[in-house]
Amino acid sequence: MSLALTPEERAIATGEAGEGAAMAMRIVAESAKLLGAPRLIPIASAHIDGALYHGDSGTLFAERLVEGGARVAVRATLNVGALDLMGCSRVRLEEPARGMARRMMEAYRKLGCEQNWTCAPYQAGHRPAAGTDVAWGESNAVAFCNSVLGARTNRYGDFLDIACAIAGRAPDYGLHRPENRRATLVFDVSNLPAKFLKSEIAWPILGNLYGREVGNAVGVMAGVPGHPGEDALKAFGAAAASSGAVGLFHIADVTPEAPTLAVALGGLEPQATIRVTPQMVADARRSLSTAASDDRIDAVAIGSPHLSLAEFDRLEALINGRRLRVPIYACTGRHVVWELDRQQRRTALETAGVVVVVDTCVVVTPILPDKPDGVLMTNSGKFAHYAPGNTGYAVIYGSLADCVESAAIGKPILTDFA
Repeated sequence: MSLALTPEERAIATGEAGEGAAMAMRIVAESAKLLGAPRLIPIASAHIDGALYHGDSGTLFAERLVEGGARVAVRATLNVGALDLMGCSRVRLEEPARGMARRMMEAYRKLGCEQNWTCAPYQAGHRPAAGTDVAWGESNAVAFCNSVLGARTNRYGDFLDIACAIAGRAPDYGLHRPENRRATLVFDVSNLPAKFLKSEIAWPILGNLYGREVGNAVGVMAGVPGHPGEDALKAFGAAAASSGAVGLFHIADVTPEAPTLAVALGGLEPQATIRVTPQMVADARRSLSTAASDDRIDAVAIGSPHLSLAEFDRLEALINGRRLRVPIYACTGRHVVWELDRQQRRTALETAGVVVVVDTCVVVTPILPDKPDGVLMTNSGKFAHYAPGNTGYAVIYGSLADCVESAAIGKPILTDFA
């Protein structure tokens, strides 16, 4: 199937709107050809993952777009960068990498992207309407956008995301097409204790298990007793998109494209049903911890995806005025920090031993102390998945309450969730 461009798209690709826009349109068009898409479709917005520094080529690419006069054609928010530009935390990135990372972040500002610097743009006001086509990067944001908001995006990788934002177009394939959004399997959690399903700790564990069981298929979860809340769905999607390649999940009676199990399945029988048992959950929880023993921790990290204001409320309540013996690195977005500052709450958190991390997170840039045998405790399924490889720290996984208690007394405390 050949790709058909409109006259306007062909004109942009040949340079009528400037070399930067032409480069972006050509990237989108060539990607569409490789994917077998018959056409490009207009998009309403983009969320850009490609502004995180991984090497000089990414900076030079962004600056080339700027030099070519490119500007985003749609609303475009930014995922985390490599630096905490607000200066809340100390990033140990040295020159010349530090300078190149700053240049990269500046280039994306010049392209017209909003300076949100958060992996949870949907909690910072960027919430496209259900049924609209968008081009989002960052795996958790993609999963949330598709699943919870009901907008339509594929998992757009670095640099294709900004190209789509500049072109205002995306390839017409994958999850943009309604027929590809139907669930083909059931992930049944009805045999799990209701108390567990209503707990905070359940959702990263279930997300990790879901991703490993499902891969890149579209599934529907059945047996959930009521809406678990947006932060729980955020945690589930992040873990599922990390352990698997999940771009869209449904939860019967909860998410917008699954008012019933039958609707989520498109009226067809599932190709498979995964009946989740307590033993499967226990095994998944154990898999999230990689530390050889649970007798010490060197740091606690939370906020992947970035913490909401409600999660800070919970954190403050759990600390309850105590001074922490082990620092808690709390990663969040500017929209939350501005509210914490408006309410005069950040100083008390920092005095207690919380290190607020803004614009970035501890897994993508060096913020944690350089400690080859370090042990990190977290309540994030995504942190648990990536921290050992990205930071060198072994992981102990626990609930937020476990993390705070452990930080307060200086050693790991793990409670039974059964």
